[in-house]
Amino acid sequence: MEMTERHVMGLIELLYKMADDQLIIGHRNSEWTGLGPILEEDIAFSSMAQDKIGQSLALFELLHELGEQDPDTVAFTRNAEQFHCCQLVEAPIGEFNFSIVRQYLFDQAEALRFEMLMASVYEPLAMVSRKFRGEIKYHVMHGKTWIKQLAEGNEESHQRMQEALNEVWPLALGIFEEGDYEKEISEVNIFAGEAALKSRWMETVVPFLESCGLNIPQSDAVTGGRHGQHSPYLQPLLDEMCEVFRIDPNAEW
Repeated sequence: MEMTERHVMGLIELLYKMADDQLIIGHRNSEWTGLGPILEEDIAFSSMAQDKIGQSLALFELLHELGEQDPDTVAFTRNAEQFHCCQLVEAPIGEFNFSIVRQYLFDQAEALRFEMLMASVYEPLAMVSRKFRGEIKYHVMHGKTWIKQLAEGNEESHQRMQEALNEVWPLALGIFEEGDYEKEISEVNIFAGEAALKSRWMETVVPFLESCGLNIPQSDAVTGGRHGQHSPYLQPLLDEMCEVFRIDPNAEW
């Protein structure tokens, strides 16, 4: 496929926001290790964290093939304002209800995104999407199982899930913040765009949440993350995540 400079810029923008989302949510998921309400959840969140980091690496490698710096440099040397992740993924893990709702809403969006990207004319991205779609399917199943169980539990568990949904929903809408090259990547079928993804996501998550007895909040999206405007939580996370690498970037392990 022959692409213009703006098409390439749009592809790079898309890959950065996807890779940064996966890297940061992977780090957040890893923070549940040893803290889960039951042992199986320690294992589940640790496993999902590993999957996310692996997915981010694959996307950073695609960026490297397009002329960006190597994956370690890109992942571990940028400051918060250079990241393109949505603010949803950078929020602290909070209590279990918050993390479960965040995990489901994010992974459902990613499952649909990778499904759409399987048809991308940029074959390296289509191949990565086919590879990881199966992993994310199980992440979605994990989130749906817990949301249904807790939302349909007792009065307290239902209330806490509704409270978590109220908090997470505007952050989740920020997943679909459009980039500067939406037209360019959609016109050549690299990706159909954030508006199309959001529409499919709404058609999927709203009926499921309502079937669990949860009310969809009426709130505006929290945006800015795709353009380097982040919450106060991201830089401290990066400082912790990158501490060892920054001591000696040239070390060989």
